[in-house]
Amino acid sequence: MGKCYEITYRVVKRVKLDGSANCPFLGRMLLNTLRTTLAALAAGAAVSAVAACASLPGIPGFRHDPAPSSENTVTQGGVLQPPGGRLTGYLAPAAYPDGIAILGPPPEPDSPQGRADRTIYEETRSLAGTPRWAQAIRDDDLSGPSAFKSMACAAGLTITAQTMPRTTTLLIRTGLDGSLVAAVPKRRYFRTRPLIGNDARICVPRADWLKTNGSYPSGHSMMGWSWALVIAELVPDHADAVLTRGREFGDSRVICGVHFQSDVAAGRILSSAMISRLHADKGFQADMAAARREVAKFRKSGAAPDCAGVTGQ
Repeated sequence: MGKCYEITYRVVKRVKLDGSANCPFLGRMLLNTLRTTLAALAAGAAVSAVAACASLPGIPGFRHDPAPSSENTVTQGGVLQPPGGRLTGYLAPAAYPDGIAILGPPPEPDSPQGRADRTIYEETRSLAGTPRWAQAIRDDDLSGPSAFKSMACAAGLTITAQTMPRTTTLLIRTGLDGSLVAAVPKRRYFRTRPLIGNDARICVPRADWLKTNGSYPSGHSMMGWSWALVIAELVPDHADAVLTRGREFGDSRVICGVHFQSDVAAGRILSSAMISRLHADKGFQADMAAARREVAKFRKSGAAPDCAGVTGQ
């Protein structure tokens, strides 16, 4: 039970990582993304960051650190400093949308939707080895710049801790909220993933955590759709392309074989509910305003987006 990942920076030179199997999909994102982002934000200052992957009431391995408000978000020399040295999601647990009520239970296996889910899983195994399968493998990675690169490319931007640090922080904190909001219905419904009980090919290794982490809703789908909604709002003239990429990001979980189609749809619904809550949060509002300034600066610079390795570019 305990902590998932603790990253301690001392003048961005020393890093301590303590991992736990309790936080599988957040871990991949935090190991690289949070490290590089905090390095850019710290700019030589001493920063201690504890990932918000450790304790929701009744959920082993999850902890919530109170979300900072804009009043206690401070800067030194124009560089954002995480309040209290902690980078967390924006929402306190009391502000989470009620995923259990909003989503309802997943389809029963013998229902029309349940049977359709299983058929889609079986039919998409034929995509192994295709370009779309390769894209699903890339979309599994929630770490570092890879997590938002294709969506940023669709928006005509390069979103990294170096080029757009406040925007990167905005996306990471939104992702942290998404993981915690999704954890509640995941645990309540604990739907078995489609790969369990068969040896059909999937696009990732068959890790043990896939047996113990509920399928409904899809956390990846929720994160991807949340990022797409935020980026589309920042760059509305590219919204169609960004939202298309966000949809594809969730669909990759079905193609990969780790989620049913209804899991992905549920992730998008809950993501939309969460983003509506975030718009009332002062910290989120402040980071959105800062991100808009970074977008304007990037566009004014005339820099081309970094789309290297992105499919279709």
